[in-house]
Amino acid sequence: MILLPLAPVEDGALPGPVLTEIATLYATNHAFFELSGDFPDPGRITVEQVAAALADELAHEGAEVLLARSAGRLVGLAATLAHHPDPASEDPDPWIGLLLIDATAHREGYGRAVVALVEDRFRAAGRTGVRLAVLDGNEKGLAFWQSQGYAILRRGADREAGRPCTILRKAL
Repeated sequence: MILLPLAPVEDGALPGPVLTEIATLYATNHAFFELSGDFPDPGRITVEQVAAALADELAHEGAEVLLARSAGRLVGLAATLAHHPDPASEDPDPWIGLLLIDATAHREGYGRAVVALVEDRFRAAGRTGVRLAVLDGNEKGLAFWQSQGYAILRRGADREAGRPCTILRKAL
């Protein structure tokens, strides 16, 4: 598996064919998007909506969207932040803001592999821990992250929409 940063083209737009692949990946995860409320109709996520969501992710300083490919196929995506988006935060860790794995390939090891690659990138950058938030009601997500060695720090609310969540951390 390889993990490659999503790079806009000259005019700042995202490449069309890659954007279509990413929109297909998002569409397989309609149960997550029903929970998150990120899209008005999680059963009909459009390329334009995904482009806007990715632009929002990439607008944060130190943000990356990493595409995970296996045998050429897009199997996942991770959005990361080099630091907490609140400048007043004393949180020293980078964050995983989103992990999406093609829902048709869940439980095949792709999630574990993508997380390991993301953690390796942070280690190589000299980081000593990583944090993330899991939305309330996402029991499978919480169980996955705990199985990867992430420990619950506290309950909180996500910065973007104020949704209740559990914040976890893993030492690297």
